[in-house]
Amino acid sequence: MRKILVIHGPNLNMLGSREPQVYGSETLNDIDRNINERARGYDLSVETFQSNSEGDLVDKIQKSINETSLIIINPAAYTHTSVAIRDALLATSIPAIEVHLSNIHKREDFRKKSLVSDIVVGHISGFGPFGYLMAVDAAADYMKGGR
Repeated sequence: MRKILVIHGPNLNMLGSREPQVYGSETLNDIDRNINERARGYDLSVETFQSNSEGDLVDKIQKSINETSLIIINPAAYTHTSVAIRDALLATSIPAIEVHLSNIHKREDFRKKSLVSDIVVGHISGFGPFGYLMAVDAAADYMKGGR
């Protein structure tokens, strides 16, 4: 069975209570449950991981070599600042899809630049929690040779 690693960056553990007007009312547990349900339909296994620590996120990406077929990542605030996460994704050569709950291009100027968008397979932003499900669909298609 092919495996997807879903990485949630800093503050996403606060979903449901954090700025619901921007991020919605679903919790991270709700999102993870929906991701797993969608992935089962494609016969994919999923591991989800959340951390507020950049080093933990880098470690998780590095440890996924030979265990993961594709990474779905929401680097959250590290999207705009973390060369380390970018370098970890490049070092592993695992295909990745970037997801953001909000449309980062309609927000503050500093949020409009992603340090990973040019190295990932695709970028999904602005669809709230549904963006993760779109990413699972895209991952399944990508892994079977679509695109």
